[in-house]
Amino acid sequence: MEKTANSQIYEKTIAIGSDHAGFELKKELKLYLETKGYSVEDVGTFGSESVDYPLFSYKVAQKVAGGKCEKGIIIDGAGIGSCMAANKVEGILAANCYDNTTARNSREHNNANVLALGASLLSTDQAKEILEEWLNTDCTEERHLRRSSQIHQIQKGLITLASLPNNPKQNAVQSNKSESGGAVTDISREDLDKIVQEISHILKSQGISFPTQENQCNCCDGDCGGLCAEKSTATVREFINIGAKRISYTEGGNGVPRDIASYIDHTLLRPDASTEDIKKLCEEAKNYGFASVCLNPIYVKLAADILKGTSVKVCTVIGFPFGTHLPEIKAMETRRAIRDGAREIDMVINIGALKNRDLDLLYRDIRGVVEACDDGGAICKVIFETALLTDEEKVIASQIAKKARADFVKTSTGYASGGATAHDVALMAEVVRGTGIGVKASGGIRSYKDAMQMIKAGATRIGASASVKIVKGITEVTESQY
Repeated sequence: MEKTANSQIYEKTIAIGSDHAGFELKKELKLYLETKGYSVEDVGTFGSESVDYPLFSYKVAQKVAGGKCEKGIIIDGAGIGSCMAANKVEGILAANCYDNTTARNSREHNNANVLALGASLLSTDQAKEILEEWLNTDCTEERHLRRSSQIHQIQKGLITLASLPNNPKQNAVQSNKSESGGAVTDISREDLDKIVQEISHILKSQGISFPTQENQCNCCDGDCGGLCAEKSTATVREFINIGAKRISYTEGGNGVPRDIASYIDHTLLRPDASTEDIKKLCEEAKNYGFASVCLNPIYVKLAADILKGTSVKVCTVIGFPFGTHLPEIKAMETRRAIRDGAREIDMVINIGALKNRDLDLLYRDIRGVVEACDDGGAICKVIFETALLTDEEKVIASQIAKKARADFVKTSTGYASGGATAHDVALMAEVVRGTGIGVKASGGIRSYKDAMQMIKAGATRIGASASVKIVKGITEVTESQY
């Protein structure tokens, strides 16, 4: 909808109020807002004499709830009391913020329309930084808007305990929590060996070999160089015909038929990729109708800006390729990538933590990224680098990823000595079976037959030269190497 002059004026109007403790900070912030082009309605107090904060908080809240101002700012000694008072007014979502992170979160996740500040806890510069962050952050994700709307419904008495339905999804989550809480050490080495032998026997009896990284591409007699979308379109169409929705591809796109292009994830994860390379990647994705681009985190914002308004999505990698970042750094990197526009995250685990059996560290390593993805509406895939792990370690890693609520477990980055095998996929699939977690086997599309071997072993996504994702009715083929 096109904005009218009146709506633009409304969006630049802010109500501000304080008690005596916040009077001096209010004066500073009022001047700061006016220099930024905002129209400020000051409801008082207008001096340093002692007054009651709830009354001024109420005045600001009424300005916002009544539609006279877009947002409100309330200030007292700590910000807590004014926040409580404002939230008693229907239509108000007030948040007491004390740094940039809480300011951003209150807007991005909670759609707060009133900011409460504590003058005794913040310097003027800190308050200005918080205010700037708060004003420049919007709530756009559907689930966050839905949840903030539910708060308004509670205020209006439209939601009661009696009206809450039984939630099958919630029950399923609780069930999964119990299921994933079992100790990894419950599986003995002897039992694990038996499981591996049985899986191997079943696969071999079906004529399924265990592909290795050395296998050449059978789909075009070993000459496609991993570019099956361009050089072996018949094989790719076979995947599409069985329901594939997505293919990853690393070249320019000129040789890819139009009917295949719309299934492609356009990938560039080389360390020497330049800004011009990324711009070219994005332009190719737009020009040829590719589904997404997958690139390193430093280029996510650039790609998101270039692709804004198009159907092309942005994917990135975290802790890539060795997984040796600290857990908090991975989580921070993930949140930044999502804020910059990423909608799918591939994280590499701390392999050393797994080798050392520091399972608490491994869990925190994965869970921090999963929580960041949940908050930002992104999918989290956990990369194990199976070529470096024993079978026991693969099972342990799968158990921890399951406990951390990852969306996928994935075999490798493409940087280690080997890629996915049906043996690895079968082990991982057995551990996460029944949880809704997908299994991605990373390697290359060797042929339609080899991809089907991985699927039979339990993979829900194949990412060697190709990957097939079958989760909740969505299927994806990925043909690419990192």
